[in-house]
This record gives sequence, structure tokens and C-alpha cells, in this order.
Amino acid sequence: MSETIKILTIQDISCYGQCSITVALPIVSAFGIETAILPSAVLSTHTAGFTDFTVRDLTEDLPEIRKHWEKEGIYFDAIYTGFIASKEQLDYIKDIIDSRLKPDGLVFVDPAMADNGEFYNGFDQEFADKMGELCKLGDYVLPNTTEACYLLHKEWKEEFTREEMLEMADELQAFTKRYVVLKGDTAEEGKLGMIVKNKQDSSTEIVYNDRIDYASHGTGDVFASSFVGSTMNGKSPAAAAKIAGEFTKMAIEKTVGDEDHKYGVKFEQVILDLKELLDSY
Repeated sequence: MSETIKILTIQDISCYGQCSITVALPIVSAFGIETAILPSAVLSTHTAGFTDFTVRDLTEDLPEIRKHWEKEGIYFDAIYTGFIASKEQLDYIKDIIDSRLKPDGLVFVDPAMADNGEFYNGFDQEFADKMGELCKLGDYVLPNTTEACYLLHKEWKEEFTREEMLEMADELQAFTKRYVVLKGDTAEEGKLGMIVKNKQDSSTEIVYNDRIDYASHGTGDVFASSFVGSTMNGKSPAAAAKIAGEFTKMAIEKTVGDEDHKYGVKFEQVILDLKELLDSY
């Protein structure tokens, strides 16, 4: 990239735990992209596997930060949203997109609100419906199967057939009119697939990575952040999904076997491999 690209990522800060901004900031930056942050909340830890964590909601700060950026003439080439703390914040984020995104800028929406058939703590269907409106503003929407089901008011189940995954991806693309990357296709034995829908012609591509039977918090953030970085380096949605999937798999591989490391994946140990991945696809 010959000129500096500036991205704003809007999500929470978990002071301990590898997720959200503590994942997005280093990974997107590793792609050579200047990364600004807008915290939606500050948590002492993330919410999976920890109890009695503290939460400070920063909803009231968002419009004041936007006003200051307007005064300073600060604009962004892309805005990437992750964990949003409240329905009210979604309206403020729409204002930030309207006022701080360059005319040809891109919006990436990771609707981080649910997994494994359940909402994260504090979220509900009303929040999902508001998140659906934000998804319609995004150029790229990156849900897992649980989030897709809530966005579409569908019933979730542990395993979907290939036909069901393709149907859900079609419905998401029709709903958002955007690029859709639906994560979690397990129809191919030993593989984990991402179904990529093209917003121009609604064509479909499926990309695969080796499936590792290991569950960890924060892998969706690792995937989304490396997808954003790859896309902003000129990769197609399918190539970006492949890079993001491979990088996430590599981070998981570094983590498997460490029983004390249950609060994320060791992406730091493979972050220097991002350039090689970017050059490979």
C-alpha cells in the first residue's frame, strides 16, 4: 500500500482476554494499516469463563468523540464494528459511519452477539433486529451460524446441511444486499467452510480450512480482523476469507494442549506469518 490507510474499529476493550480491540488492534495493524479505536465498553475480562467481571458502558462517550473528530476533520477509509454494548450505541455508530467514513470507504460488520445457539450475556432478539439494520449499512457482513439465525429469525441447530447453509447465506445476502461471509459450514469432513456471497451478482464461493476440534473465545475476532486486513490489502472476499481462516487455524494450533489458556488463542505467536499468508492467496 503506497498511502496510509486508516481504519476505525468499534468494539469493547476486555482488559484481560484475547478478544475485541485487544485482538483487532494488533492484527489489523500487522497488515500495515493505521488502526484507530472507539471502545464501546471496558470490561475487566471478557464474559466467557469469568465471573464477577466489571463493565463500564461507554455509550454516552460515543457522540462526544464523534463531535471532536468532526472538529478535527478526522475521516476513515473503513469502519469495522465488533462487540457493541447496547441498542443505543447502534444508532450512534450509524451517525459515525455517516459523518466520519470517506465517500468511498468500506464498512465491515461482525455482528458479535451470539454463539453456540445462545445470545451473549445481555443481548436479545430486539438487539439482533437492531444489529440487522447495521448489517444493511455494511459492505461486508461476517456472522456465525447462531448470529445468522437470530438475524433471520430462524431456529439454530448444532449441525446444518450444506443445502441449509447455502439457503441461509442466500437469505442473508437478500436481507443485507451486501457481501456475506457465513462461517461454520461443517458439511465437508475434517474441514471448516465459509460461504461467501457476492453482492454484485449473488454468486457463491465456498472456501475451506482444516477443522480443529477445539473451542475458544475470541476466534471470531481473530477471523474478522484478519479478513478486514486482507480485504483492505486488495484481496477478494473469498481470498480474504481463506487467509482469515488459515490464520485463525494457525492460532488455534498454537493454543491446543495448553489447559491454562482458555481465554483466547495465541495469535501473537503466528502474527508474523500474516505477510506470507497475504502473499500466498
